[in-house]
Amino acid sequence: MGLLVLGKPLAWEDSKQHAAHVKEHGVAQLINIWKRLKDRDGDQLLWGDEIEYMILSFDDENKNAKLSLCQADLLPKLESLTTDLCSKDPAKAGTIPTFHPEYGRYMIESTPGSPYTGSLPDLLSVEQDMRFRRVLARQHMKPNQLPMTITSFPRLGVPGVFTEPYFDPSDAVSSHSLFLPEEITNPHARFPTLTANIRRRRGSKVAINLPIFHDTNTPKPFIDPTIPWDRNVYKEDSEAKNGAALPDHIYLDAMGFGMGCCCLQITFQANSLEEARSVYDALIPVGPIMLALTAAAPAYRGYLSDVDCRWNVIAGSVDDRTEEERGLKPLKNNQYVIPKSRYDSVDSYLSSDPPCRPDYNDNVFLYDQPVYERLIEAGLDEPLAKHFAHLYIRDPLVIFSDRIDQDDENSTDHFESIQSTNWQTLRFKPPPAGSKIGWRVEFRSMEVQITDFENAAFSVFIVLLSRAILSFGLNFYIPISKVDENMQRAQKRNAVKEQRFWFRKHVYPLGNSVAYMHSTPTSSSPPESPVSDGFGQSAIVDGGQEAPTKAFSSPDQSRCPSPLSSVSGTGRLEDEYEEMTINEVINGNGEDFPGLVGLVNAYLNSLDVEFEQKRRMRKYMDFVKQRANGTLKTTATWIREFVRSHPTYKFDSVVSQEINYDLCKALDELERGVRRANDLLPADYQGTNYEGCP
Repeated sequence: MGLLVLGKPLAWEDSKQHAAHVKEHGVAQLINIWKRLKDRDGDQLLWGDEIEYMILSFDDENKNAKLSLCQADLLPKLESLTTDLCSKDPAKAGTIPTFHPEYGRYMIESTPGSPYTGSLPDLLSVEQDMRFRRVLARQHMKPNQLPMTITSFPRLGVPGVFTEPYFDPSDAVSSHSLFLPEEITNPHARFPTLTANIRRRRGSKVAINLPIFHDTNTPKPFIDPTIPWDRNVYKEDSEAKNGAALPDHIYLDAMGFGMGCCCLQITFQANSLEEARSVYDALIPVGPIMLALTAAAPAYRGYLSDVDCRWNVIAGSVDDRTEEERGLKPLKNNQYVIPKSRYDSVDSYLSSDPPCRPDYNDNVFLYDQPVYERLIEAGLDEPLAKHFAHLYIRDPLVIFSDRIDQDDENSTDHFESIQSTNWQTLRFKPPPAGSKIGWRVEFRSMEVQITDFENAAFSVFIVLLSRAILSFGLNFYIPISKVDENMQRAQKRNAVKEQRFWFRKHVYPLGNSVAYMHSTPTSSSPPESPVSDGFGQSAIVDGGQEAPTKAFSSPDQSRCPSPLSSVSGTGRLEDEYEEMTINEVINGNGEDFPGLVGLVNAYLNSLDVEFEQKRRMRKYMDFVKQRANGTLKTTATWIREFVRSHPTYKFDSVVSQEINYDLCKALDELERGVRRANDLLPADYQGTNYEGCP
């Protein structure tokens, strides 16, 4: 989570005195990166995932599933374990994962020990790698503890005991929360300082209001009886009763409610700067689609909400905008009225080529004019300069007193202090200082899933989609305002089945098409001829020519036509896109648009792939397809239905301690494969083997 360094962080009143200095030198550091690496070319596709876990502690006697605040004890054990594994067999060191701290003291993050390539063997190893990480983590936990990939803990912030050990929320000196204790936050100085500085800069606590799910016996209006309306510990305690807590909503008041959620993120290394821009632009409209498809967060602070996703919770949890910046007061002390939180959807495309019509960037787009002029003078083109200048309308939130003065030639800390606290659906990432890493794109919208089969399936799907985009020169551009609409629709309850999403109607290069075949069952035996390989016929591109066979682990693969050079729009903007269901976006709506799975299948057909590899890959594509067409439920829907079908549920929207305990037990059983849920997971799903674990 962001930049972790040692040192003394400054409180907001001291920090803001150095904000201009940090910004000035952050821009200088970015310019130095640009000058050194703008022409870097030929990097191989390398990518990795980040999976976040909650550590749960189960009190079987009292039927209470609690958040275990054990990060500080667990991480040194995992570090020692992975170090020992690497030293015992150095040849396999790259297969040993790494574990990292996260915002919540009950959270850890895992990443692969070394990046994956784009080869099919690597892609097919992702699930096993994810399972290996979970097994390693579990081996060093107590018998009643479990690492679980849950997006949002349903009883975070309820009255009573929801952490192990218990702490009183009245000591929340950083957040001043009515619900979350100070001890829930990672003690590294960056995290409580970030929490406190967001509150101080904003001038109040953050205020997140999620609509309550009105069940049969939910009071109307719903006025939350669990809010300590009359607490008088901090000056902000009266905010709830003075209007911050809305009727018929679940009120959340701290950064921990958002940054205490878990997610699944993917980072790609691109061949070059221009390829990174191509992938970034193309995946912007995909972000909301994948958010809806991975929806996994229907419950907050002990209640069922009327949303299925975490996104707006996190956006609100780090919203440091003042009243002036939110448009509630006339500008006096601040420079801009800013439409969004610093955690939100992408605000602009990056391309300067004709396919990216200026009209696509149709939102109000603020940027720091002096920063923009410096970047233009340094040689950045207009879209890229505006993108980075847009980040600089925000202030740095954490400044370390002993790192104010830096060597701008060899450090990027000041740049990262701005870059890493602009959390959007995608992040465009320049190469880090002194590293062999190239230009990267981080895909950030997905919610983490209960099983590593699901997490691997979605990860591999996004990687393959990025390769299809580059190979076929696909164009997914729609107006940014429509992407924003999609982000809000994606979070609604049962969005996969009930919402429609703006998406581009024709995605192929002008004059070209990609033939795709409808999915057919994969035979258990090798095909007799190349055209019956279970994915349909070979992909056809360039007006009827069969796509060349190539291995997509090669750097040359990404030199295929890109959406920035292959497609140009000249007609009416409104004719380029339409509303589609998730099923249509993913699985197609006819020959003109094969859907994202159809595009990935066509790409796979263009490769020289063994039948068994295609068969295994097909399991992932089938899963994505079935999630989109409703055959398999989203995690959010499954959780909501579990709660509502629990024998003690009173149809009052309340997720009780016992219901939550049984839910978390059930989710663990699903992951281990001892509970079947053929409406959530494929019938042949096999759980993780924890033989030898506590």
